[in-house]
Amino acid sequence: MTMRVTPRILALAALALGLATILGAWGFEIFGGFVPCELCYQQRLPYYIGLPILALTQLFWPRLQGLPRLALTLLVALIFAWGAYLGAFHAGVEWGFWPGPTSCTGVGGGIGFEDLGNMDATRIVPCDRPQIRIFGLSFAGWNAVISVMMVGLLGWAAIKARRG
Repeated sequence: MTMRVTPRILALAALALGLATILGAWGFEIFGGFVPCELCYQQRLPYYIGLPILALTQLFWPRLQGLPRLALTLLVALIFAWGAYLGAFHAGVEWGFWPGPTSCTGVGGGIGFEDLGNMDATRIVPCDRPQIRIFGLSFAGWNAVISVMMVGLLGWAAIKARRG
């Protein structure tokens, strides 16, 4: 018995992968003690925007036909293409390929004496130093890979939907 790969199953696989990824990020933060940097938080935006759209698309899949379903699927694919860019950019900052934002890479302006009283309240997490590498990739690198996988699944779903 073989299961037929339908556009809905592909979109559902992308949704499951995205949910597992954002839940994993929260788990590493809450239970693992990892503190996200500014670029890490930016990389979560595609999940916060794209996953609700994809979940609603799944919920209303039988009612959505043709162009609306295709447009929503491609919209989410574009959102995760943006996510792949954000992850690749951050990974490039970590590898020193290009500079990151001055707010989290240690190349910003100096501090004055008036700032010294508040230093304990502010913790700047550097964007250019990964907290961990898993199989050679940082969280940012893995986010880029996963985002590309999601774009692939959603693109495949769109192609299959157009073919019939």
